[in-house]
Amino acid sequence: MYYDFFGFREPPFSIAPDPRYLYLSERHKEALAHLMYGVQGQGGFIVITGEVGTGKTTVSRCFIENVPDHVDIALILNPRLSARELLSSICDELEIPHPVGSSIKELVGLINDDLLKAHAAGRHKVLMIDEAQNLSAEVLEQLRLLTNLETAEKKLLQIVLLGQPELQDILALPELRQLNQRVTARYHLDALGREEIEAYLRYRLSVAGLRGEIFTEGAARSLYRASQGVPRLINLISDRALLGAYAEGEHQITAAHIRNAAREVSGGGASRRSGTMSGKSHILVVAASILMAFIMTAWLLDRLPGSGWMTPDASAGDESQPLIGAIERVEPEEAVPGPLDAVPQSSVDADESEQEEALPEFKFPDQSVALPAAFRELFRLWGWEYRVSQNPVACQFAEDKGLRCLENRGSRRSLEYLDRPAILQLRNEEGDSRYAVLSGLEDNRASIELPGGRQDVAFSSLEPYWFGEFTVLWEAPDHMAQGASDSEQGAGRVSEQIWMGSRMMELASRYASSREEENRVNRMPTEEQVRWYQQQKGLTVDGIAGAMTIIQMNNDLGSPVPRLTSGKVVN
Repeated sequence: MYYDFFGFREPPFSIAPDPRYLYLSERHKEALAHLMYGVQGQGGFIVITGEVGTGKTTVSRCFIENVPDHVDIALILNPRLSARELLSSICDELEIPHPVGSSIKELVGLINDDLLKAHAAGRHKVLMIDEAQNLSAEVLEQLRLLTNLETAEKKLLQIVLLGQPELQDILALPELRQLNQRVTARYHLDALGREEIEAYLRYRLSVAGLRGEIFTEGAARSLYRASQGVPRLINLISDRALLGAYAEGEHQITAAHIRNAAREVSGGGASRRSGTMSGKSHILVVAASILMAFIMTAWLLDRLPGSGWMTPDASAGDESQPLIGAIERVEPEEAVPGPLDAVPQSSVDADESEQEEALPEFKFPDQSVALPAAFRELFRLWGWEYRVSQNPVACQFAEDKGLRCLENRGSRRSLEYLDRPAILQLRNEEGDSRYAVLSGLEDNRASIELPGGRQDVAFSSLEPYWFGEFTVLWEAPDHMAQGASDSEQGAGRVSEQIWMGSRMMELASRYASSREEENRVNRMPTEEQVRWYQQQKGLTVDGIAGAMTIIQMNNDLGSPVPRLTSGKVVN
């Protein structure tokens, strides 16, 4: 149709919940952050509400596509079910075999058994229910009972309820107070603000393959007035406006196109019957009637004893507008922070001197290897078998496994700060270069990996051969994938903001000095959140979530990766 005319690969304003087209406004980003943060929590309920068309379903689809690998999602789209029918649907979604006509007790038993098996296997189950405002109180109570299964650390089932604003009223009912107390995260999704309309249009057009502006400023203003920022209405009106411009042979969308499209979408485009009055005439008649009633009321009141005019309450005011912010792009490179290398290497006290005597001296070159062998040992610590003949470029092999290489120069304190096994480049007095894989570091004890096994040596005996060069591997988020197409890059930007938003929410809860500061950090744009965190951790404050920042975030959040100072190895 009009796609070729404007140069689109696909329709840019389809109302299908395609996660690639999710424009992450500040509110959508925060809703996704609540979901991602909640799914990493201790179970219970997450409630996301919003008016019709604000993007709840699209947010949920985006969440499903970006959940961690160990999370299994069961999605219920039709909640107008009895308690037994809902439990049967949950079994279907979780692929739990169950006989036809099973009782509620039997279904609950099967679900509980499945949750226990999943927990033992390191899996986490999440039940998502869309249009949850249609759930009856009886069914909601049954859902609460499902969350009773728990271990000493966590509940085994996470339930996400997505619904219209009346869902909050339902949960506030006295008979559902126990469920309401188990809600660990809530968020209400508002419509877009006026300032976001242009960015929303630009984003969806770019995902569809168009570079450039085709909506005039007047069109954007008219679009906001007609849609009030509701994404579904924006899409319907914009799609109709594109069709209207195509029919006229116009390559630019004007305010007139938007007004005509809005009338068609709202059903107001049909002409009135000739016997009916026009809209303006109707308004004038109503206004005249109101004015006449007002005059008559005033005339009567003036004749009543003790009467007087009542002034309206001046205390009522407009609701404050929601905050909005910008989204910042993540860069993969970042320098080792200066304060680390400025700190002198730790001195060896008397007790360490005794330890030093007991530890064997490092022998160069006998306890070192060539670079390919060093990478083979380093990848083994991460749980991967590396063969040089099949993968001559080690860092490309790392990217294929979701890892990245970080080559840098620093001191022992730099290694401890990164807390990752490292390849150290060593040189003797003759300039011969070899490598040692450092897998553990505690006081003066250095553990190095060799083809024949692990050996402990005195770190002080290794230091004369090490001039600061090292290489570590670090776990890169999915959004840092390279070589992606335009549409994949668009999805990557969404994934980046989800990943960063959920982790910054958890970090704010840990490092904010007060609840007020935590709330303030959660509402910051992504770049400002990163700056806040970098300042907290003594990193270079540039607002870029590069390697050093992401490594430290993973450290603080207990990411299951091999560590240098604890000797932890991935199995």
